[in-house]
Amino acid sequence: MRYYIISGEASGDLHGGNLITAIRAKDPAADIRCWGGDRMQAAGATLVKHYRDLAFMGFVEVITHLRTIFSNIAFCKQDILSYKPDVLVLIDYPGFNMRIAEWAKTQGVRVVYYISPQVWAWKENRVKAIKRDVDEMVVILPFEVEFYRKWKYPVTYVGHPLTEVVSHDKATNAVVKISEKPVIALLPGSRAQEIRAKLPIMLEMANRFPGYCFVVAQAPAQPDSLYRELIGSHNVKLVRDQTYNLLRQATAALVTSGTATLETGLFGVPQVVCYKGNPVSYWLAKKLVKIKYISLVNLIMDKQVVTELIQNDLNPDNLFSELGKILNDAAFRERMETDYASLWHLLGDKKASAGAAEIVCMTAQRSGK
Repeated sequence: MRYYIISGEASGDLHGGNLITAIRAKDPAADIRCWGGDRMQAAGATLVKHYRDLAFMGFVEVITHLRTIFSNIAFCKQDILSYKPDVLVLIDYPGFNMRIAEWAKTQGVRVVYYISPQVWAWKENRVKAIKRDVDEMVVILPFEVEFYRKWKYPVTYVGHPLTEVVSHDKATNAVVKISEKPVIALLPGSRAQEIRAKLPIMLEMANRFPGYCFVVAQAPAQPDSLYRELIGSHNVKLVRDQTYNLLRQATAALVTSGTATLETGLFGVPQVVCYKGNPVSYWLAKKLVKIKYISLVNLIMDKQVVTELIQNDLNPDNLFSELGKILNDAAFRERMETDYASLWHLLGDKKASAGAAEIVCMTAQRSGK
């Protein structure tokens, strides 16, 4: 069977890579073409475009890159037509993928959406387009089943793929020690613009907590020069392709909102969530987004488990105070760790990639090609 998979971000590349591995386990002769990154390519797919050339974050950033985005959409449609896949698999990345799904429906291409767009957060009416254009929706957050049920749209919950990723890492990889000092992990994101916005504030903590070794997790798609420029004279370490090794030995972490907050929680590392974006983009988001929290940990648990410092609240003094609570207040730390245990239990131990691959392969077979 022929599979065309589209992901536009680092987290999608991670889950896409595991999905491709699971598809190949069920269909050893699978021919797979993808938009994604190094992990999806390493899993055996032919990489068409890398996510680092696709990821634009925020309303203002999207508007300024509209020409590139529309060019990519046109190229993608033509590439799909030329490839003639048995199934099109879309992984999150809704601004791009929802357009492709609508077009694919008109072309008679079967569509599986793995990792739902966050329609429960904003633009809820997009569910109408999903019902129209998507043959199978595979969700990874437990509350999404009930959300879609009220729209009378059946979806399949396969568990969160990060639980299997983290479990596999803990079972197979030994810890490579980074420092003799206790370690504070800095996870400033995967895009250059968010790294520039947040890392300088995170770095200030290295001066305020001299008894700790601060370590920056470098995003795979970003060059050393970006980090060296921002780190300057700060006494911190920089590691590449060691994020999980870093989290397994971290005492605490400062984390950009997104998938990394959940990864950090599943590794049991107390964290402060940090977000600062373009002021106009943030203002627009506040008007449109309906969720109480920005971190996946808090969203899934439906309460504040980890502190979120957002926009102007993300400043050195507030970050110093919140990190200090984690490092110096045993009761505060223990409450967070207890909630992390509940988080893992809530997400369960399903094999998400295998479950998603089962649906993808069945959908490809039903295409009748």
